[in-house]
Amino acid sequence: MELFIRKAEREDAIAVWDIRNAAILAQCTGHYPEEQLSAWTAGEMTDAFAETVAKHWYVATVDGSVVGTGLLDCSTGQVDAIFVRPDRMGCGVGRAILAHLECLAAKIGLRRLTLDSTLNAAPFYRQCGFVGDQRSVYESPRGISLACIPMVKQLVTSPIAGEQTDADETSASSSLKPKLTPRSP
Repeated sequence: MELFIRKAEREDAIAVWDIRNAAILAQCTGHYPEEQLSAWTAGEMTDAFAETVAKHWYVATVDGSVVGTGLLDCSTGQVDAIFVRPDRMGCGVGRAILAHLECLAAKIGLRRLTLDSTLNAAPFYRQCGFVGDQRSVYESPRGISLACIPMVKQLVTSPIAGEQTDADETSASSSLKPKLTPRSP
């Protein structure tokens, strides 16, 4: 099984919405009150969400099926929505998506990435080189206030002459080949 990362299309929006909700319920339980989780995952996917997916999101696929998502706003360097299908969590999908977004950001000259981590995901982002410890409040586009940890990562954008960069090594299909064995139930 090979992981392939590509720009999302509007047709991916339903899979993205479903993965988002499943990942929130699988990983955020115990870190946020039930009423916040319910509000965060309630409702139907909107046209505005589908448009945002087509504009800013990337998807990771295995055998043509979307297994993970990530968003990069190229104008601000904001990373968001690193969500992985629960049966693929712990297999390197999230790390591969994040590395892909970092390479894209470096290629367009961004010097840093920012994100608002959920409380449960902060250790993952720290392992990926992001820093930040202070709690804040994230105001979602849906009007939900959630505790978060703002984080930042400085990017290396000017390689030493003759040195190959991570951006050179990562293609649209991503040279990162995480172990994609499902976790045992």
